[in-house]
Amino acid sequence: MSDGVPRALVASPTHAAQVAERELRDRYDWVAPDEADTIVALGGDGFMLQTLHAMLERRRIVPAFGMNLGTVGFLMNDWRLGGLDERLARAKPFRVSPLSMTATTIDGQTHQIPAINEVSLLRETRQTAKLAVTVNDRAVLPELVCDGILVATPAGSTAYNLSANGPILPLGSALLALTPISAFRPRRWRGAILPEKARITITVLEPEKRPVSAVADQREVRDVAQVEIAIDRMRGLTLMFDPEHALDDRITMEQFIA
Repeated sequence: MSDGVPRALVASPTHAAQVAERELRDRYDWVAPDEADTIVALGGDGFMLQTLHAMLERRRIVPAFGMNLGTVGFLMNDWRLGGLDERLARAKPFRVSPLSMTATTIDGQTHQIPAINEVSLLRETRQTAKLAVTVNDRAVLPELVCDGILVATPAGSTAYNLSANGPILPLGSALLALTPISAFRPRRWRGAILPEKARITITVLEPEKRPVSAVADQREVRDVAQVEIAIDRMRGLTLMFDPEHALDDRITMEQFIA
């Protein structure tokens, strides 16, 4: 291998990503993901999240360098066939600490799932959800009537959180966004910015009458009674970016887009 670093190549099933994968495999040397020290991922943001979650499940975590062959590509670099060795050598690493969601269902089952972007709670029916929110064992919202609520990391603050009118959090800020989704009561509550070390507990009031699902990135648990959310400092992930397209720069500039 020209740069001496064993790397693996993974690609989304889209046509563009599959074509790019064949071109890269013809030009460079690759190893299996379990043998790699770097993962190169081809696709969009959704596929990058899948790639990162797969590493968490395998418990073999290595830096990931994405190239955008999807739609938005916020977590990705530009697609280019040439110069991959040089790009990887110059890439700027950024560490991302995922959230850990522990969701307990109405029937008592417990599911622990990581989330890189956000954990969201959403009503399952036309009935609004009624939620109680606790931060560090202190009740801060005894009753929130809404379509849902989410907790976002800085890396995920420009995703679903931004669509729900939540704040953009600079990387390295050690903050979390707690953002309501269509809050009905208290109507004027627009959310909160919390320190990264905060432990957030969301209890579903009237869970059988007003069922709620919990979603950690793309994985859903239905009919939850309570959800506990906290940063998982034991399983940090590393994303790699071209110096001219670093993720912290993208988040800064996103605040100036009308």
